[in-house]
Amino acid sequence: MNPHSKFIIIAAVTGLLAVILGALGAHGAVHDTLVANGKLESWEVGVRYHLPHAMLLYGLAMFSRSGGKKLTLAWLSLFTGLLLFSGSIYLLAYFGWKWLGPVTPLGGLFLMIGWLQLAFVKWQRE
Repeated sequence: MNPHSKFIIIAAVTGLLAVILGALGAHGAVHDTLVANGKLESWEVGVRYHLPHAMLLYGLAMFSRSGGKKLTLAWLSLFTGLLLFSGSIYLLAYFGWKWLGPVTPLGGLFLMIGWLQLAFVKWQRE
């Protein structure tokens, strides 16, 4: 399987997880735990960043062949940022693992770096 296909699959699964985690935060036991801990709003911030970035990753993966190495680096930065930012928020909100606090801004930094890298991508014709 080539890297292009792997990026598409990873992005699609990332989007699926955004929908699943959004639904878990809105209903049932996870929702109840978040409300009891006063962390529902934090969970929603994680989802708010997760889903659009998953969609962006999917779109970028579809065109990764024409973007070269710079696009690949941007994709990897955005994916890393998404994992660190939203992932740490989910874990902080649900489990209360305070040691993850510094990970969230690091994830935000990776997201910013990914967006900046996209500004420098030169699209080429295949």
